[in-house]
Amino acid sequence: MSYAIADSMTMIGRSIRLGRRNAETLVMSIVLPLMMMALFVYVFGGAIETGTAYINYVVPGIILLCTGYGAASTAMAVANDMNSGMIDRLRSMPIRSFAVLTGHVTASVARNTMSTTIVVCAAIAMGFRPSASLVEWLAAAGLLLLYVLALSWLAAGLGAMAKSVEAASSMSFFMLFLPYLSSAFVPTETMPSFLQGISEHQPITPVIETVRGLLTGTPIGDKGWIALAWSVGLLIVSFVIATALYRRRITD
Repeated sequence: MSYAIADSMTMIGRSIRLGRRNAETLVMSIVLPLMMMALFVYVFGGAIETGTAYINYVVPGIILLCTGYGAASTAMAVANDMNSGMIDRLRSMPIRSFAVLTGHVTASVARNTMSTTIVVCAAIAMGFRPSASLVEWLAAAGLLLLYVLALSWLAAGLGAMAKSVEAASSMSFFMLFLPYLSSAFVPTETMPSFLQGISEHQPITPVIETVRGLLTGTPIGDKGWIALAWSVGLLIVSFVIATALYRRRITD
């Protein structure tokens, strides 16, 4: 067990160092959500009726959009390792294969935590006024952390499956697109009926509604349990698939 932990810590340190060197990806994972938030708040916000200040409505969606950008970079990082010969070098060393994915996923969670914190601080500067107590902030942070962990393992699986970095980028596109088919930017009842079904039966909408309710006091209903179930289920499935795909690739 101690050797597995040591291997994982080594790979976590490596992934974090690689992330620091790839500053462009880190900057874009922060800048793009900030630009999207400014666009929706200052350009579209005045024309969208949500029953509350639009910035209070849209910030939880921007946070989820931010996690998608961070996860996409994880898929590309894993794909780069899988196709650049790095894995072949690691196979010649006494390092457990599981540690490689653990390093990428942990670095992804760390990056997402930093970028999300920056986005929330920028939102407050733009007029976001959460009414959450400390307990509600912690609950929202815990749910977001669980969701980010699940999404990062999913991205790791996509990266392990992809035959190139470009393919990994294309395969992770849906993680960036799915928030637009949720309640992130507009209430689902304003959508056409066929889109409402998609929006209300995918993981992002209950996560957004739960985070929005915790931070701004809107009704949560049963969305909290649904969000938790989606996140835990996605984490388990993504972990199993990612590790299976990785082991399959390194034994081919």
